[in-house]
Amino acid sequence: ITSDKTDSILTYSKTNNVDIDLTTMGSTMVYSEVYNMTINPDEYTGKTIRASGPFTVFHDDNTGKDYFAVIITDATACCSQGIEFILAGNHSYPDDYPEVDTQITVTGKFNVYEEDGNKYCKLLDAELTINQWFRALNVEL
Repeated sequence: ITSDKTDSILTYSKTNNVDIDLTTMGSTMVYSEVYNMTINPDEYTGKTIRASGPFTVFHDDNTGKDYFAVIITDATACCSQGIEFILAGNHSYPDDYPEVDTQITVTGKFNVYEEDGNKYCKLLDAELTINQWFRALNVEL
């Protein structure tokens, strides 16, 4: 986990090897693009995606697995979707992850997997950055 060194996270472009940079889009476009990822995942497989939002974790008591995601909301914040991610390297929760609701940016390769008969999307080999502006707020959630 790293912390970005600028006040803005909107400085990324295709030159940083990102195919779809959700951080540069308005909230309605971001939500629409993420929805499209869930409907047409084959169009996105293998592409590098960057997204920002609050960090969350879901623990499945039945399997004992933890699932990590960045939450994407629409313009009115009434609807949200998570983009699951797997950090590159070996990491353990909670030691190597931020607190829930910390504003993060995640970049990784889009992939689809099947679990218990359902298909899910996730970003593989992801890099996570805690957004500097959020850290500067020094607020407790």
